[in-house]
Amino acid sequence: MRSLRIGLLTDVFLPDQNGVSTSVLLLQRELRRRGHRAVIVAPRFPDYFDPATLHGVVRLPSMINPALPRQRLAFPTRRRLSGQFDLVHTHTPGALGWWGVRLAKRWDIPHISTFHTHLEHYAHYIPGLTTLEKHAGVLTRIVRRFYSRADLIVAPTEASRDMLAGYGVYRESVVLPTGIDESLLQEAPDVRSPWPDGKRRLLSVGRLGFEKRHDLVFQALAEIRRTHDAHLLLLGEGPQKEYLQARAQALGLADHITFYGPVPLSTIGAYYRQAELFIFGSDTETQGLVLAEAQTMGVPVVSVGAQGTLGGVDPGVSGYLVGSGDWQGLAAHTSELLSDAQKLAEMGAAARLFARRFSSSKMAEQMLGIYLQAIAQQGWRTPEQGDGSETSDALYARSSGRSIRKYGLRGF
Repeated sequence: MRSLRIGLLTDVFLPDQNGVSTSVLLLQRELRRRGHRAVIVAPRFPDYFDPATLHGVVRLPSMINPALPRQRLAFPTRRRLSGQFDLVHTHTPGALGWWGVRLAKRWDIPHISTFHTHLEHYAHYIPGLTTLEKHAGVLTRIVRRFYSRADLIVAPTEASRDMLAGYGVYRESVVLPTGIDESLLQEAPDVRSPWPDGKRRLLSVGRLGFEKRHDLVFQALAEIRRTHDAHLLLLGEGPQKEYLQARAQALGLADHITFYGPVPLSTIGAYYRQAELFIFGSDTETQGLVLAEAQTMGVPVVSVGAQGTLGGVDPGVSGYLVGSGDWQGLAAHTSELLSDAQKLAEMGAAARLFARRFSSSKMAEQMLGIYLQAIAQQGWRTPEQGDGSETSDALYARSSGRSIRKYGLRGF
């Protein structure tokens, strides 16, 4: 099979650590392992340099995003690209996402887009936007316009795919979860335990923002501590850190929660490895990638089950799901497992088995199949369809009427 030139365009990427960044990074890694020239196109961050082990990343000039200072607004320019793509895969409906739309149209190539985020749940970060969304549906219109320009939409769960209709998006779509690199998590070097000695070790991971509902986890922890000497480790950073610290103080939990900050994907497995239980309160996820990460490491999950997290746990087997806002349910299930060592161990083993369905290798193989089908529908032919007398680039161009001068540029 011909090596494909794939553009993965995202407005959100490292050093901003979140589900989108992880998804794009792991997908690119698997595609490159298979010999494809997958290139991540993302904003440049001042004073941040990609590690030497990360290849195939194009950074574009950018400025601070006034609404989300941790993120950047990129200025697209083709001068930074060393060639043209065979397919564009966008991951955000921002400046780079829209650039991907234009590139796909200009180059007459497929445009695949993954639906990662419910934008309306982040409206509170921009003053007045919540009101505009309520009365004028500004963000809903952005989502509808952007995803309606994709040839195919990838949704990480059935629930998130169903939400597309709510935005008025009726393009062809498929369900494909974000993959988890088990070896990357398992091989994370040991770190000194951040939990105080003798405490029951609870873990939660996520941006410190209102949409992640850490306040529910705090309420649950206050109840859990009535019967168990539990301590919560919270990994992540975000604009609501001071508010959440004040909330912990008000609940008498200041000494029982560690705000640890973000940790790299290469080391986060060490923290999952040391945790007894993973607890999660967000009801705004399209998948809840951290649930899969925890279970991959054998950590049972007690989580709100809403939208994208509904398929992320095998209820009663690898963990428990409760309704939106149900901190009492979070507390009850967590306390139950902390009181039953055998059940906790059994759920941990079941969690590992359940999480194997999210293997990044399997997910990338399926994504590659999606790419090839999209290219075939555009009228392109793969090399094995020829008689072997032409080079793959020449065959690819001739079979579709495209010129090598235009489409056979330098590789990435």
